[in-house]
Amino acid sequence: MKSEMMKIFDPANTGISDRVTEFLSNNGISAPVSDNIVVLPGFCDVHVHFREPGFSYKETIKTGSQSAAAGGYTAVCTMPNLNPVPDSVENLKLQTEIIEKDAVINVYPYGSITVRQMGEALSDMEGISKNAIAFSDDGRGVQSEELMRQAMLKAKALNKIIVAHCEENSLLKGGYIHDGEYARLYGHRGICSASEYVPIERDIKLAKETGCAYHVCHISTKESVELIRKAKAEGVNITCETAPHYLVMDDSFLKEEGRFKMNPPLRSAEDREALVEGLVDGTIDMIATDHAPHSAEEKAKGLEKSAFGVVGLETAFSVMYTKLVKTGVITLEKLVELMAVNPRKRFNIPFDDSFTVWDLSKEFTVEPSEFLSKGRATPFEGQKLFGKCLMTVYNNKKVFVI
Repeated sequence: MKSEMMKIFDPANTGISDRVTEFLSNNGISAPVSDNIVVLPGFCDVHVHFREPGFSYKETIKTGSQSAAAGGYTAVCTMPNLNPVPDSVENLKLQTEIIEKDAVINVYPYGSITVRQMGEALSDMEGISKNAIAFSDDGRGVQSEELMRQAMLKAKALNKIIVAHCEENSLLKGGYIHDGEYARLYGHRGICSASEYVPIERDIKLAKETGCAYHVCHISTKESVELIRKAKAEGVNITCETAPHYLVMDDSFLKEEGRFKMNPPLRSAEDREALVEGLVDGTIDMIATDHAPHSAEEKAKGLEKSAFGVVGLETAFSVMYTKLVKTGVITLEKLVELMAVNPRKRFNIPFDDSFTVWDLSKEFTVEPSEFLSKGRATPFEGQKLFGKCLMTVYNNKKVFVI
């Protein structure tokens, strides 16, 4: 495979062209000549759940990082809803030791905001800051305004980002899908949009007050987009992410299957359109998967009783390329910025010598049994997509090859 036979997309000017040429030459790699073969910087996902330590039956650092490599990722940030929770130096070390031993790509762990993610007292933020990429209680929202204020002040002093799962518990009322048309038609308990945007509004106020760098996880509502757009215009140090499923699906896509259950839930068509608009105009800074694997048994209990969470690392680029790039909503360069460049810039993750090679003309059907992840629950099962990862190179090694 010679570099002149491929298009190289490098929006951040990281100089991957020379590295690609050298790597391919040194390894004697050849591939069919095709205008549809492209080389992209390794992707970076700031929101994944690799479940280890504590829940390795769902996923491990090894299987999660292999899944990421298969999706073109060479850097990921792992959420702290683990056992033990990384709220202390000792607990975080348990995770970093596994990462050093088993990860095939760069894996950056989050430290928790609160002790055991219980929302009652701050974690040892100072102690864990050296080895934590940022602070998050993802999976749970910090309910106390005063505790979040304290967390932001501490994070500001440590030059770290607060990464918030925004969910107001008092507004949930036992819901498990969006409080919309599907819920009304089929008698399901709904999760209202306010449960997401009300805490975002609170945290924006606190970010203004403290000057803390603030990042919002997996936004799903039109109100969230507008609040963040307004905050950016006012100069608040705020960024946000959304996930592929929120950009291309809404609650009209729901079926009575656990693979359609995630938190936040698939919202309305109006919300989806607002998210796409926010992606296009720069309000939404990056695409993250919220890769959240569970066992087959945990996802086989329908919408009401299945665990929240779907997998996404091995389908994210293909979904976005098929649904947004091929349809002309965004360019391939823009997609690379959203999946590779912007996450690294915001979280100060180095642009390394990694890259990934894709055949954009290759059509395939999403078959979960072929995933390298232990998780199989995806709302994209059976869909036909374009864009197949041929190879991912990290640290001058092939960590995935088709």
